[in-house]
Amino acid sequence: MRFNPRARLDSSQVSSAGGGGGGGGGIGLPLGGGIGGIVVMILLVVFFGPSVLGGQSGPSSSGGSPGDASTCTSGEQANGSSAGDRLCRLVAITDSVQAFWATELPKETGKQYTQIVTRPFSGSVSTGCGSATSDAGPFYCPTDQTVYLDLSFFDTLFTQLGGKDTAFTEAYVVAHEYGHHIQNQLGLMGKVRTQRGPNSDSVKLETMADCLAGVWTKNATTTQDADGNVLISDLTDADIDEGIAAAKVVGDDAIEKRTSGQVDEEQWTHGSSAQRVAAFKVGLQYGTIDACNFFDASNQHYPAAG
Repeated sequence: MRFNPRARLDSSQVSSAGGGGGGGGGIGLPLGGGIGGIVVMILLVVFFGPSVLGGQSGPSSSGGSPGDASTCTSGEQANGSSAGDRLCRLVAITDSVQAFWATELPKETGKQYTQIVTRPFSGSVSTGCGSATSDAGPFYCPTDQTVYLDLSFFDTLFTQLGGKDTAFTEAYVVAHEYGHHIQNQLGLMGKVRTQRGPNSDSVKLETMADCLAGVWTKNATTTQDADGNVLISDLTDADIDEGIAAAKVVGDDAIEKRTSGQVDEEQWTHGSSAQRVAAFKVGLQYGTIDACNFFDASNQHYPAAG
């Protein structure tokens, strides 16, 4: 995956501010969707999904910002491997995802897309959905309509969970979280009633976000900056395979096998590896919100748990 060196990045879409809005208790579904959802213990806590952040009270103090996104102005800065490059890559990915949905959402649904921000943080952060720490992994808070992301999550994903250290793996994670924003704009987050099990509303919510990430992927190389330059100049099948590999390692069954050696599908909150991969592929194949709406009882694309 390569970003167009001549693309002009809109760094305003990634906030460098430290804390978010205050709140009461911890984050819980359906208040926010995350990339992973089962508590993982590998010497240290690796990551939590928002559904397990209960029991906190009041906002925590922010641990600060991992960098100044305002310095990210060109696509060339997103192609490197340093910490600063990763921050600029986050800007480029966010720009691309939002450019796509700004066009696609009204075209498919007649609803105007509301642009939001990605907020990188370090340590802990206060959000409109409550307080969170780096252990939360990436998540979306519908109350303040913000995607929160500690960039150190990717180190965890790559070094401890087995994901591949690639730009598209990062893009898959960000696109998944923006899938939750699309769900929020369509009023689908309020449909979550059941939160555990392979066919629960929680799994439908999360696999739909994977599917919407696939929809963006199908169109990623067509997204443009404000001057009409494409943002992503190259996205290969190998890149996409790496994103699929990331979906596998954050499947509920994969996490259960890694931590306890046993699989209990009745505890699933985000879907099995097979479900998450299948959902992503639905979006990649059909490229529409409608194909990804797993809350629609007539939808034939909802992925099986196997």
